[in-house]
Amino acid sequence: MSRRCDLLDTGPMSGHNVSHSNIKTNRRFNVNLCTVTLPSDTLGQKFKMRIAAKTLRTVDFKGGLDGFLLGTKNHKLTDKAKKIKKAILKKSEEATAA
Repeated sequence: MSRRCDLLDTGPMSGHNVSHSNIKTNRRFNVNLCTVTLPSDTLGQKFKMRIAAKTLRTVDFKGGLDGFLLGTKNHKLTDKAKKIKKAILKKSEEATAA
């Protein structure tokens, strides 16, 4: 299982441990992943995914999964998130047409 966010594809970064004598050794900064179940109000469905804690805070701020996906550009989203967004848009178009 890769250490990547299921919504924004945030992955581990690299950097250095710096000692007192200023010797730099490589290290890895992993993403703080949380396993959560996010409900979609439009689809009436729940999605289980592993997302970064920072992304989870943004989802809460934007008003849930639907608001987050509709307010985020497609090039930032993963394929899984794009499929959910497409389904939300299709469902909302059907609701407005009826």
